[in-house]
Amino acid sequence: MYVIVGLGNPGTRYRNTYHNIGFMVADAVAKKCGLRFSGKECAALTAKGKTGGVPFVIAKPQTFMNLSGGSVKQLARKYCDDESELVVVYDDADLPVGRMRFREEGSAGTHNGMRSIVSELNTTSFKRLRIGIKTEELAAKEVDIVDLVLSKVDYADKAAIDKCVDEAAQAVLDLVAGTDVQRIEERINRRK
Repeated sequence: MYVIVGLGNPGTRYRNTYHNIGFMVADAVAKKCGLRFSGKECAALTAKGKTGGVPFVIAKPQTFMNLSGGSVKQLARKYCDDESELVVVYDDADLPVGRMRFREEGSAGTHNGMRSIVSELNTTSFKRLRIGIKTEELAAKEVDIVDLVLSKVDYADKAAIDKCVDEAAQAVLDLVAGTDVQRIEERINRRK
């Protein structure tokens, strides 16, 4: 069974911040399927649904970003036959706002949440969808990365972020329903 994990930080203080884009995608998936996050298991808020007749679990770890790995490990053990059924969605400060990248595997890069997951799972063989948050200010080094990720999404970036969140949610649902991974990869990675 596919497990779709959106990364973020719990609590109202972090709502609508750049670092919570994974949570935003998880919420968008739930909304598209008419689901609510009604349970808490494996240290995560979860919702269960089906798309194209295929069951899946959406999860938002409640462990804070840098400790996401423990929750994801529990979820993967409980629901996945193997790591290929795990999809992690998260923000990426190396990609410009409005860009996304889908990969079937890869390194954790500089993202602490992903480092935690890779460390706990002891593998990089799981799908990930990265959504760019690199603003012009970050690119020009006018703002510190920590200050950016914990700040609310700027109005100037909101339309691009909202579009990415919607497209990411649809891509994840398409993947679960059986759309070929390569087609999803091409659609997301070539997106301008």
